[in-house]
Amino acid sequence: MAARTLVVKVTAGKDDPERCNQAFTVAATAVTSGISVSLWLTGEAAWFAVPGNAEAFQLPHAAPLAELLGILLADGMVTVCSQCAARRDITQDAMRPGIRIAGAATFVAEIMADGVQALVY
Repeated sequence: MAARTLVVKVTAGKDDPERCNQAFTVAATAVTSGISVSLWLTGEAAWFAVPGNAEAFQLPHAAPLAELLGILLADGMVTVCSQCAARRDITQDAMRPGIRIAGAATFVAEIMADGVQALVY
């Protein structure tokens, strides 16, 4: 059986904490299960690329977002949508190490590759 990749796009941030945390939880769980994962931070989730924001996020009875992000940065790939970053004046220099900025063409290329499952939260 060929290796599969999971691409998770999270479109919510602190404006919708349960949906946001669910995306991070699924992505981190997949990584710890040995699955290749690419997490895309879009919309308000783009703010989690900036140090301090994941640490400030709180949701009762949920794993800390900063811990989940750490798992993804260690063993997965994390990308911020280029338009989402630009709308929020988030630059590469302001982001955590290991996070890249990329656009729709890169997202489409990732999700259209063989063996990829995409989820959008």
